[in-house]
Amino acid sequence: MNFSVNEKGYTVFPGFCDVHVHFRQPGFSYKETIKTGSLAAARGGYTAVCTMPNLNPVPDSIPHLKEQLDIIEKDACIAVLPYGAITVGEKGQELSDLEGMAPDVVAFSDDGRGVQAEDMMRSAMLRAKALGKMIVAHCEVNELLRGGYIHDGRYAAAHGHAGICSESEWRQIERDVRLVKETGCAYHVCHISCRESVEIIRKAKAEGVNVSCETAPHYLLLCEDDLQELGRFKMNPPLRSADDRQALIEGVLDGTIEMIATDHAPHSAEEKAKGLKGSAFGIVGIETAFPLLYTGLVRTGIVPLEKIIVCLTENPRKRFGIKTDPGQCVWDLEAKYSIDPAEFLSMGKATPFEGMEVFGRCISTTYNGNNVWKMIIGDGPELSK
Repeated sequence: MNFSVNEKGYTVFPGFCDVHVHFRQPGFSYKETIKTGSLAAARGGYTAVCTMPNLNPVPDSIPHLKEQLDIIEKDACIAVLPYGAITVGEKGQELSDLEGMAPDVVAFSDDGRGVQAEDMMRSAMLRAKALGKMIVAHCEVNELLRGGYIHDGRYAAAHGHAGICSESEWRQIERDVRLVKETGCAYHVCHISCRESVEIIRKAKAEGVNVSCETAPHYLLLCEDDLQELGRFKMNPPLRSADDRQALIEGVLDGTIEMIATDHAPHSAEEKAKGLKGSAFGIVGIETAFPLLYTGLVRTGIVPLEKIIVCLTENPRKRFGIKTDPGQCVWDLEAKYSIDPAEFLSMGKATPFEGMEVFGRCISTTYNGNNVWKMIIGDGPELSK
């Protein structure tokens, strides 16, 4: 049993772990900061997060990484574990200082873009394997994007939008799995969104390939049929078909997908106010992930609560070798409310779930013996100082 019920009737879980968040600092602190992002994470029940490297400067060397580490040490209220970039500037042309950064990063990723050159990815995998680090891949074949910005499906055709085909995702996963077989590198796929990706990873695991993957709550709960002409429905990869959504749920149930990560990606209100075509890719999700999963998958009988909790706690920590104190989060699973972005602690407010009625409110989150989030019933929140 990975949770319990306390004397007040609240449910106590180990602190959640999210291996895919964007806290935007250094470089883009008008979108989010380490302080606001970690507070938002604590409010969502998280005690450990891994921050992606699409920053300025990109953490591709010891000095660049140190800028982020210094901010984390000063401002984070939970464990914030940075990724190092695979390539210099995430440009895919030259390997970063993987050896220098290895002691201080959780893994290596060029998230936000796929590593296009096979030889570059092979070199990165060999270097990461020698360092005992994992390659974490945003899988996307640039030449297959063709200017798309939502799924290349029914909605795009009906509304005149340029589509992103599923092949742009699964084709690179297919390549990387082949390279993992060759190099023996530990490999993790970010935010899978389509049926073919699930099938490739399921087959690879059956063959004993050292591969893992994650999906996000929005891919498990929404599909292209839920799209609206608003920037808060735009993310990369995009919401795909109902069949893809079902395949992802089946992947969670059978263990092919062993982690659920939020891909929390805050932007300014202006950047998300330009509709599906013009808005920036990315939505926020770290404060709403568990209530959405609990409401949409657990209470409906689709996925057992135990499975969701393992995907949010034990599996990411084990796969990524995260040894920080898990702490705990305490939830009132009967609390019912509507998602209101105005209440978010994150600076980002764009969510496709705005206005949705959910169950489950985080009462408190404890990390390293400190109460980093506490909801004082009737009086509102008390934040980590």
